[in-house]
Amino acid sequence: MSEQASGSSVLARVFAVIESRRGGDAKKSHVAKLFAKGRQKIAQKVGEEAVETVIAATADDRRGVVSESSDLLFHLMVLWADCGVEPDEIYAELARREGMSGLTEKKQRRKFKNDME
Repeated sequence: MSEQASGSSVLARVFAVIESRRGGDAKKSHVAKLFAKGRQKIAQKVGEEAVETVIAATADDRRGVVSESSDLLFHLMVLWADCGVEPDEIYAELARREGMSGLTEKKQRRKFKNDME
């Protein structure tokens, strides 16, 4: 895979563009328009794209899964930006969970949640 297509570098470049569109002209930028509409609308778009990804997957539409997954990741990154979350925080959390049993990880999350209550 070329450096141009490397996953984390593409995400970093896209996230930088998303951040640069904050406060931009909503008539010229889809991202600026989403930021202007607020977090609820951004979160709604994430949900819509997630549903569209699921529909493509259940229809065995491989190209659709690729396309809709790209839309989902994009809108998720807009949501991260709106929430002040950096992609490196997501990468760090994934790295923390790497090699851990999903059952163990879920148990830890439940314990953390219960400790917070």
